Amino acid sequence: MKKSRVKFSLVLALLSLAMGSKAQEPQALPIADQRYKTDILLVVAHPDDEGAATPYLARALDEHKRVAVVFGTRGSSGANEAGGEQAAALGAVREIEARNALTTLGITNVWFLGGKDTASQNVLQSLANWDHGESLEQLVRLVRLTRPEVILTFLPGTFIGEDHGDHQASGLLATEAFDLAGDPVAFPEQVAGPTKRLEPYLENLRPWQPKKIYYFPDADREDIFKGKGPDYSVKEISKSSKLPYWRMGLDSFRSHQTQAKSFLDKVAQMDEAEIEKMATSDSFWTESLHFVLGKSLVGGSVTGDIFDGITPGAIPFARPDVSPEPARPELSLELGGPYSFYAEFRRAHGLTHLPHPEPPEIALQGHTTMAIPLWVRNRTAKTQEISFTATLPAGWAVQSGTGKFTVAAKQMAAARIEIMLPAVPENETKKPEPQEVTVRADSSGQSIGEIKLRVEVRKRALPQ
Repeated sequence: MKKSRVKFSLVLALLSLAMGSKAQEPQALPIADQRYKTDILLVVAHPDDEGAATPYLARALDEHKRVAVVFGTRGSSGANEAGGEQAAALGAVREIEARNALTTLGITNVWFLGGKDTASQNVLQSLANWDHGESLEQLVRLVRLTRPEVILTFLPGTFIGEDHGDHQASGLLATEAFDLAGDPVAFPEQVAGPTKRLEPYLENLRPWQPKKIYYFPDADREDIFKGKGPDYSVKEISKSSKLPYWRMGLDSFRSHQTQAKSFLDKVAQMDEAEIEKMATSDSFWTESLHFVLGKSLVGGSVTGDIFDGITPGAIPFARPDVSPEPARPELSLELGGPYSFYAEFRRAHGLTHLPHPEPPEIALQGHTTMAIPLWVRNRTAKTQEISFTATLPAGWAVQSGTGKFTVAAKQMAAARIEIMLPAVPENETKKPEPQEVTVRADSSGQSIGEIKLRVEVRKRALPQ
């Protein structure tokens, strides 16, 4: 009996030791979901905008890069060549088209911010209609979730071209997210850990600093972008599909029936030789892709490969270098609206090197009213009288805004000059040439500033 008790005690001791040893084993804490880690995050505005980069994305996928895409809107204000759906219903259709288009390339991680499609060239209108703060919060969340090495997006700026305000807004938000996602005090509820088992508020993400951001312009001219970033041929043959990269871009675009059904129906009737002839004659499909380097936090050449200098792993958060505010006289005039905003935006985000046209420019539809927004700064101690005059091309007419005005002491006032643009004859075939508009402000017989704006008048253009 005594021996049995000893054996039993020994067994209990061994079991206790074994259980105690097992309890000492370290447990792995949860980490980020690796299914969503990406190398490239493309940020664009509308379904089909991804086409600006799909040939490069196909190349990157051949190089075993992981790609994810964020759309700012569902494109609910666009055309519909495939059916009768409009507004929100059209947006639902275009979302599926975008997902199908990207799936043809093998890209399945796709998100939509929920911004509202805004038909104008004014980025400030788009930001207002997208609910700027909410869209930025969502995009910062997605950057922290996907942890991209590189962000690709539209170049934020004003140019003669389509220059869609939504395109600009996607690039602007992507830039802000690049500068904020690594900051632990930006949207801190996203990086806070849970306080209870099923946490409905705190997200337990981690700050993430992307390493590079590149832009592609929404502009007609190319001269100011040369040498500002890498170029990629789209004519090289894909290792995976054995097709040229431009052709992979075209095949992906075939999903966008609502936007281009008539064109795609024609393509569907072509044989391979006819498709290649069409693509060669229409350089849109076969011209090289040009990117502009916005920022690199890991060095590398300006015109080198997008992944030049990038190695695996997180890098520290880098707060942008803010350029000093430019010195201004006590009484001054400057162009307002998106133009002055972008000057401040480039300064605040360390992007003063980005190409932008001087003088500022825009393309507008003929026989419409052009508004020239102005800021007048009066830092003197008394009210000042200001006179505005405008010098216009022949056939253009001032509708309002010139004449004499007063600006109170120590104030910054907004002004606006409206100009009626001439109509463009429907049978006009020549490419329009930009015309120059000059606005001058005088006070007490002295000039306080002069604004120049290059304006191209077209048959068709997005509203200002």
